[in-house]
Amino acid sequence: QVQLAESGGGSVQAEASLRLSCTASTSDRPFNEYTMGWFRQPPGDEREFVALISGNADIKYNSEAVEGRFTISRDNDKNTVYLQMNALKLDDTAVYYCAATSRGTYTNVNKYDYWGQGTQVTVSS
Repeated sequence: QVQLAESGGGSVQAEASLRLSCTASTSDRPFNEYTMGWFRQPPGDEREFVALISGNADIKYNSEAVEGRFTISRDNDKNTVYLQMNALKLDDTAVYYCAATSRGTYTNVNKYDYWGQGTQVTVSS
């Protein structure tokens, strides 16, 4: 079992930066055995993949929409994964979720078994 809690969302103007954090509490496996993903759900739209990082951070992958602007990282000593978001755009407005999976490295939302409650990011002009 994994419990996830996101923080760091907020309302910012376009081109600003935010850093999201997600802290995990695990019971069956150590945190470093989970691939962690960030997903987002824009208003009225489906949840979409943003970025992932493997357990030992040797694999990182971003969606095309955020490539070059967002950076995923993790600190396994703190059971925390981060999403540094730079040059935010209006289209980045969404609820951002972190998720965990022990199945491998996937961008598919259905491969993630554990989810946080989400944190709102609102970008305005």
